[in-house]
Amino acid sequence: MNHLQRFQFLDGAVRGEICQLSEAYQAVLSRHEYPAPIKGLLGEALSGVALIAANLKFEGCLILQIQGNGPMSVLMVECNHLGELRGIARYDEAEMALQTDHSWTALAGQGQLILTIDPEDGERYQGIVALEGESLAAALAGYFAQSEQLPTYFNLAADGQHAGGLMLQVLPQMDESQDDDLWGRAQGLAQTLKKEELLGLSAEEVLYRLFHEEQVELYPEAELRFHCSCSRERSGNALRAIDLDELLEIADEQQGQIEVDCQFCRQKYVFDSIDLRQLHLPATDAPNSVQ
Repeated sequence: MNHLQRFQFLDGAVRGEICQLSEAYQAVLSRHEYPAPIKGLLGEALSGVALIAANLKFEGCLILQIQGNGPMSVLMVECNHLGELRGIARYDEAEMALQTDHSWTALAGQGQLILTIDPEDGERYQGIVALEGESLAAALAGYFAQSEQLPTYFNLAADGQHAGGLMLQVLPQMDESQDDDLWGRAQGLAQTLKKEELLGLSAEEVLYRLFHEEQVELYPEAELRFHCSCSRERSGNALRAIDLDELLEIADEQQGQIEVDCQFCRQKYVFDSIDLRQLHLPATDAPNSVQ
């Protein structure tokens, strides 16, 4: 169960997305040892970024970052136009061990919500707002209200095994001929959705329970999956930005090699002194084997 489905209300300019994750969510959690509260927030964040990324109109990636002064200092998740997800969290183990309040506000503290659109061809766009709201869902809705001026509702859930989310959004082209009360009605119905329903029922069952009295069109589902975009080439490019003499000195201190560890998937890329020298050769002279 790793899919995303769009739905559209036929009586007004309101659209929605629903996603449900299991294998992709578990793949993210398997890379690190997280306490249960962090696992839950990661699941909610993965669902949220997948819902938002569904509206990407180009090839690229959407990055959601939470930076706060609570025990969880960083939460970062990504989803690209292919439905490929990855995520990571950083937290203070000592603070988490002492923490008795595991609410969103207590774990994240005060900070920023950052949403970055990173197209493969074009310039990055980044929106930043202060963290507000009693949940990640509320914080995301606040971002759209402040940064995009677009009424948006999120219902996010995760239990360490499954994760899911529902998003509603008003389309800009609402006119007088459409149902003016639809947004309030749809949002009110979505607020009745329980965690166990979102995580345990199929998308069709969830939408029927909520909106069976509305005219709703459900589109075909799109697949979601875990995938990390790290590579030896990208790791080499990062090392290439460092002076060669400094790299060789670091390698000498580490048994003749430098190991680059991807924070997301824990993949390790090892570069010895020969690799490091090749990285700093002129591009036209670099051997084809260096990737």
